[in-house]
Formats: sequence, C-alpha cells, structure tokens
Amino acid sequence: MDLKNIPKLAKGEEADIAFVLEGTYPFIRGGVSSWVHQLIVGLPQYTFALIFLGDRAENYTEMRYELPDNVVDLSLFFIMEEGSPPQMATHKGSKPLFNRIKQMHNSFQKGSEIDFGQIVRMLIKGSAKHEPITHADFLYSEEAWDFISKQYETNTSDSSFLSYFWTIRVLHIPIFVLLGAVRKIPKAKVYHTVSTGYAGLFSAMIKSVTDKPVILTEHGIYTKERKIELSQVSWINDAQEKFGAGLSDDFSYLRRLWIRFFETIGDITYKAADPIITITEGNRLRQISDGADAKKVSVIPNGVDLQRFKKVRDSRPEKAPLVIGFIGRVVPIKDVKTFYRAIRSVSDQLPDVEAWIIGGEDEDPKYAEECRDLRSSLGLDDTIIYKGFCDVAAVMADVGVVALSSISEGLPLVILEAFASGRPCVATDVGACKELIEGATDADKALGAAGGVVDIADSEGLADEMIKLFDDADYWQQACTSAVNRVEKYFNEDGLFKSYEQVYSTALEK
Repeated sequence: MDLKNIPKLAKGEEADIAFVLEGTYPFIRGGVSSWVHQLIVGLPQYTFALIFLGDRAENYTEMRYELPDNVVDLSLFFIMEEGSPPQMATHKGSKPLFNRIKQMHNSFQKGSEIDFGQIVRMLIKGSAKHEPITHADFLYSEEAWDFISKQYETNTSDSSFLSYFWTIRVLHIPIFVLLGAVRKIPKAKVYHTVSTGYAGLFSAMIKSVTDKPVILTEHGIYTKERKIELSQVSWINDAQEKFGAGLSDDFSYLRRLWIRFFETIGDITYKAADPIITITEGNRLRQISDGADAKKVSVIPNGVDLQRFKKVRDSRPEKAPLVIGFIGRVVPIKDVKTFYRAIRSVSDQLPDVEAWIIGGEDEDPKYAEECRDLRSSLGLDDTIIYKGFCDVAAVMADVGVVALSSISEGLPLVILEAFASGRPCVATDVGACKELIEGATDADKALGAAGGVVDIADSEGLADEMIKLFDDADYWQQACTSAVNRVEKYFNEDGLFKSYEQVYSTALEK
C-alpha cells in the first residue's frame, strides 16, 4: 500500500471526537468531505480522530486534504480486503454462533428485529461455551456450508448456486473485516458517523463494545442511494432483464438481499445513534419513515464561509458571463450525461457558451471516459472544458450560471457556494435543491427564486432554464440578488459551528 503525504500523528492520544468515514475524507473530494474538513477547522477547541473505511487500498493512495492540527489520529481500514485467507482446514463450526448469523440474515430478508449489540459481542467475544466465530469458520466449517446451502434452497430460484455462494462471501467480507477492526480503533470520547452503510454499521459495533456515544449525520439518504445503484449494477448475476434499470421493487433475490442488507444496517445505525442529524426537512421525514426515532432526529443545514466569496459577490457584472459551471465529481449519481445533452441544446442557441467541469474524473474512470466520448459525439469538445479541481471562489467570477443534474443530493454545498458568489443555479429536483433555489418557508420564498428547478434527466428543461438566465439580464440580476439574500440569511457557517458545538458538548457530557 503506497499511501502518499500521510502525516505523522500522535497515535494513541484519545480524541474528543472520532469521525467514521466511508469512502470520503480525506481521500476523496466532494460535498461531504468539504463539510468534514470545514467542521474540523471551524471547531479547533476539539481534537479529532479519523476512521476511514475504503474498499481497497489501491483506490486510496493520496490524501486530497491537508489535515488540520487538531486531527490527532488517522486509521485506515479496507473492507473488501480479506488479507491472507485462513489456512484451509476442516471446521465443525459453532452452531449457536451460526444461529446468530441466521438471525441477521432473517432480518436482511424479512425486516425482523434483532439485538445487534448482543450478536456483535458474541461474534467478537464468543460465549461462555464457545470461542468467537472466525473468518475460517465462515469459509470452511460444516455449519457455514449447511447455512449457505439451506438459505439458497429456501430463498432463491433465479440465480445459480455459484452466484449465490459468491454473493454471500462478498457480503460477509466487510463484516469480518470490521469485526476485526473494532479491536484497533483509535480512542475517542464520542464517535460521529457521516452515513449509515458500513460506517454506520462500524459505529454500531464500536458502541456495542465500548458503550461510547454515537452521533449520526446523514447528508444524503444512504439506503436510497444504494438502492438506485443496486437496481442498475451488472455485477449481480441474476435475471436483471425482469426489471431493467429502473427502480421497480420486482428485484431478484440477490438484489433484494443486498438492498435489505443496507436497509438493515441503516436501521441498526439509527438505533445506535443519538442524536440523528440531517441537513434538510425532507431528509428528516425520510429518516423517520425508514425507522429512525423522531425524538432523536433534527436538522442542521450546511453553511458556507461568506467572507471567502465576498470579492466575487461584490463585483457582480451587469449580465451573465457566458460560462456554465458544473461543480462536482464526474460520477453516475451526478448524471453528467444529462448535463452534456443540455449543453448541446444551449450551444445551439448560444454558440459562444462554454461549460466548465470543475471537479475530478478519477473516482469512476469508466464513466468519465463515457462522458468524454459523449462530449465528442455531441460535437462539444471545444464547448465543454475540463478544469479539474479548482478554488471555486477563484473561478466563480467568470461563471454566469451553476448547474446540477444529479439524480440524488442532500443539501449541495456547491449551490451554497454559488449563492455566496452571487450566482444563480439550475438544478434537478432532488434533495434540498428546490428548497434552496425557490425557498423553504413563506418568508424564504418571499426572497424570490435564485434560478430554476427541473425534473431528473430533463436535459431540455435544464437547457431552457439556463437559456432564460442568459437571455434576460434583469431576470439574471434578480436571481443573483435572491441567491445572496438567501445564503446570507439562512446558510452562514457560523450557525453550523454553533449547532455542532452544542451537539458535541452534549455528547461529551454523557
């Protein structure tokens, strides 16, 4: 594992707060990572440890952020790396412990209640009569083979046994990695997970063995995003043609198993965490409908450093510069292809327009290549320009409109940064985009619309809204003014810091 620019930290020092992070900070740029960095820098009175979960070490070789001085520990765990497989040998296996695993699977399949903490403690520590279950037990024991065979015979008829067997293996690798990693976590007084998923599952494991408080902040709803992905992936070998690439609930058993797995560990995280925080009212309602205790759930919206964007905000031109800014990663969930098709329509009416892609292409190289191919096939090689990662405040002076074509969002930081720069946005109706652009309350809506909102995958609607802003200087100015007024009134980062200072101080008193 060749990790670059990893600093020497005071390993072993107990941190006030340990962030539990899945595939984000400090190795991946993006809204969640920016938020984590913003919070650590903005609350220097606390010390932080970072617990990073990735799939494989080869995908995270260089940190994208310089760690602030109040970060005292960085621990890395790669959940799809088994290490050296245990030596193959015959194992009888513990029937009581495999009964616990069966309970977990019943929960994945049927939503039945389980005492997760008790199961984790048994798997890690064993019981009075049984040693802890090991990876070798799961790979080679008679009980494991009996468990897998009976589950296959009972539950699936649309996949081969080989596909089922390897799905079960892959599903369980992260669980065993995380069970082993619990023994190696940095010391902290409070653990703060920034998603459900594997990070949430790990936080629940940590709580079950340390009894330390767990805080959850969800930006996007993890289970919803995984369901979108799982409905379309090709690596699950099943009868995918039954439901195509849509979001039908007519999933095969293997896809249902994966979806129920993420739904169940979401529920496990909701039960372990207190408080549960999200960034929009819509997300709060979704968390409650997914099983979170309404008494534990609250909203703390994102905030932005207004001073950082003051210069560009105060020097707004009379009409929109003919540049469209797409600020984000080139990944499927951002639906970059719809954005490119929209740019084709915009450039037909405004031949001098440029579209800047301000973000990285390294997270999903295959998708990024497909987007470049689409750019060429649409004849937009000279119109769509890749800028890479840039200081948003530095480039925003040349941008007239910011656009988002995502199929899922939370409360996008890029919209707040655009507003802080005095620039309007056009976005799809996902997450909090509509609330941000049109206003959430009557008082907020009275500030006016700061751009336009369109349906998911509506390239023509996206194009029409951008063209309206470029064609009408008065309309553009009004949208810019609304953007500035909204971000100044509701999304100053000082409010973010005060809210989390209260959250942390309460947790530290427990």
